[in-house]
Amino acid sequence: MAVRYADFVRNGLDPLPLDRAFLAAFAECVRAAGGGPVAELGCGPGQMTALLRDLGLDAFGIDISPAMIGIARDAYPDLRFEVGSMDALDLPDGALGGILSWYSVIHTPPGEIPAYLAEFGRVLAPGGHLLLGFFESEGAPVTAFDHKVTTAYRWPIDELAALAGAAGFAEVGRMLREPLEGERFRRGHLLMRRAA
Repeated sequence: MAVRYADFVRNGLDPLPLDRAFLAAFAECVRAAGGGPVAELGCGPGQMTALLRDLGLDAFGIDISPAMIGIARDAYPDLRFEVGSMDALDLPDGALGGILSWYSVIHTPPGEIPAYLAEFGRVLAPGGHLLLGFFESEGAPVTAFDHKVTTAYRWPIDELAALAGAAGFAEVGRMLREPLEGERFRRGHLLMRRAA
């Protein structure tokens, strides 16, 4: 499945100018706050980590799947990729200037999200930025749906922002994007800053 997934997402941002603009804004915020290493958590085959590098960030990727990390290392040998879990990162406190979690917590059971956000806050330096990409629930509560990998969840953007706030993040901005042809759900994006 890892090879098929890598092929499926390889050029996934090409038709998505709003998503690319929000990622560029994240990169600019990280640089303006002083930079530092940026981790893409749940990096999969590494194409988003490479994009962060191309946006001028000192980026590396972490994924729980050794197969995905192998694909990422083969595709981008100039970048660093590590096997690891988003809820137990092998990083010191305050080590990062930024975190990208691009649709990587969608399979996390809702009750576990606060622990993930707390771990993200632990490894971010004060003033560091977090960008979450996720499927938005369009007025419904947290909603499970059938995803090709395993059960995934759609989140109300306000509820996810509130959980991040409880974990010590201040909202910088948000974007909702309506589904394009071939997409099932509205997309949510939250850009947050760790409180100093």
